[in-house]
Amino acid sequence: MQDDPRRKALAQFLTGQRAKLHPNAVGLPLGSRRRTPGLRREEVAQLAGVSTTWYTWLEQGRDIKVSASVLDAISGALRLNGDERKYLFDLALDNGFHPELSGEKKAVINPSLHKILEELKYCPTLISDRHCHIVGWNPAAAQVFLNFQQIPDPDRNLIYLLFHKKELRSLAVNWADFVKGFLAIFRAYYGQYVADPWYSDFIERMSAQYPDFKELWNQSEVSAAPEVMVEFRHAKAGKMLFNLSSLQVQGEADLRMSIYTPAPQTATELKLKKLLEG
Repeated sequence: MQDDPRRKALAQFLTGQRAKLHPNAVGLPLGSRRRTPGLRREEVAQLAGVSTTWYTWLEQGRDIKVSASVLDAISGALRLNGDERKYLFDLALDNGFHPELSGEKKAVINPSLHKILEELKYCPTLISDRHCHIVGWNPAAAQVFLNFQQIPDPDRNLIYLLFHKKELRSLAVNWADFVKGFLAIFRAYYGQYVADPWYSDFIERMSAQYPDFKELWNQSEVSAAPEVMVEFRHAKAGKMLFNLSSLQVQGEADLRMSIYTPAPQTATELKLKKLLEG
């Protein structure tokens, strides 16, 4: 029933979103015999104006037909934001992109992107592809995060490194929140490219190797471009505060720039300059 990775992802997402929504938030009584965390299936169906049987089939990942109007109603019932709604539509309507997966070429950083990396001298910047594989970085990023040049190319995946490298686990003051932002971006890619078997294989490997990955992944957060402030405790520079902006790079390669701008009215930029001067 759920052999199709798209329907399996849809089923997991709907179940996770339903579990996170408190009955009081949608005007439903809590009741005294409630065992299910969040809403029940029949409650979501009622709020969306669909039959319980049909919604159950959708959440079970069955191969059924859906319409945009019904998905809109379910989005409203589950209180989905814009990124979550797009993720739901990509999975339920099979709207995701389906690139030719065989013989896929490695993303190449063109001269313009190289120039941008050079100009962002005091802003640690990473460029990653849709697999969150790091394909470019500047010296500031190597100083704050890792010397990526010393990491073998197959291991240069941002999600993998966040869980695998103890230096990154100890860098962020609130590591779990820091990681959740990247997992939310990763899930947005997953919704678009669920036909790519790489994602299912990667998620399965990470879940088996890192229990905390599985726990955070199952929270089903989605965000195409979160903008947040992050606090680092750098081994050499101490406290550093950055505003993270995530930008899509237009083009066939589907690249993303993650730019860490030193927070104003802090000593972060000065500390970064000292790190770069060595």
